[in-house]
Amino acid sequence: MKIAIGNDHVAVDMKWEIKKYLEEKGIEVINVGTDSTERFDYPISGYKVAKMVANKEVDLGVLICGTGVGISLAANKVKGIRACVCSDPYTAKLSRQHNNTNIIAFGARVIGVETAKMIVDEWLNASFEGGRHANRVAMITEIEETQNLEAAK
Repeated sequence: MKIAIGNDHVAVDMKWEIKKYLEEKGIEVINVGTDSTERFDYPISGYKVAKMVANKEVDLGVLICGTGVGISLAANKVKGIRACVCSDPYTAKLSRQHNNTNIIAFGARVIGVETAKMIVDEWLNASFEGGRHANRVAMITEIEETQNLEAAK
């Protein structure tokens, strides 16, 4: 498995902890975030990770900023991305089971590293359940497609 990880200046330390944690599990991690605590605009990392996931250069993505919100909003602008901000393991698990999320996001100012590890574990260990959830994910994809068609007019 290969995961892209992106972050802003607030989340540098947490990024390194999560990257190391994933690598210890045998997961290849591609760092596309900033390594500096100098001000950095999170949409850059959100977009880079999302493009890598959408283009199937990596299997999944992890995004970290102050709250996880801004960076996930940027990622969700990329066609095919379903990024979810999670501050607890249960939501992370269900985001994967019910929404087939392909990017997880969390906030370095909201949760600690150990909670982030639990979130990542639950998310990675879950799998999409399909069924009624597949219909709902298809509806989300249809909204995305409709927006793209309207924009092209």
